[in-house]
Amino acid sequence: MIMSDKAVVFLAGKEEYALPIEYVHSIEKPGGITLIPHMPAYVLGLSDIRGELIPLIDLENVLFQSEASGNPAEMKWILVKIDGLTAGLAVRDAKEIVEIPQESIKQIGLAAYEKTSFISGVASLPESRLIAIINPDQLMNSLEGIRELKAYMDEMK
Repeated sequence: MIMSDKAVVFLAGKEEYALPIEYVHSIEKPGGITLIPHMPAYVLGLSDIRGELIPLIDLENVLFQSEASGNPAEMKWILVKIDGLTAGLAVRDAKEIVEIPQESIKQIGLAAYEKTSFISGVASLPESRLIAIINPDQLMNSLEGIRELKAYMDEMK
């Protein structure tokens, strides 16, 4: 699934995850968030980033069905562009960019499980470090209400 060997490692909950670097548009520090009524629970709101309205997705809500327990001002936003929609993934910390050799990626049986189909594998790195790799395309497409959110964002343009 990873097209290059580099990935952005971030924290969600107490676990490390990675996004292939080719999906990452930028990493931002939090700014103002405007709450929009009737949005799905995983949407924190909208933010204006360099003149573009970006929906912010609470990745802890998506992964663990819980609200982020960190201070929003200390979180990082990883901007990804999927199917013409730029979205910010709110995470506890965007830690580093790592090299993940293809041979270190193991497929997991859970990938077939519908609710975790966006986890494309687990990288086994030195020092017993295991990092789940997220396919952002599948992650976004697995979210209930994402088509409506995309339509709303298209209307806002």
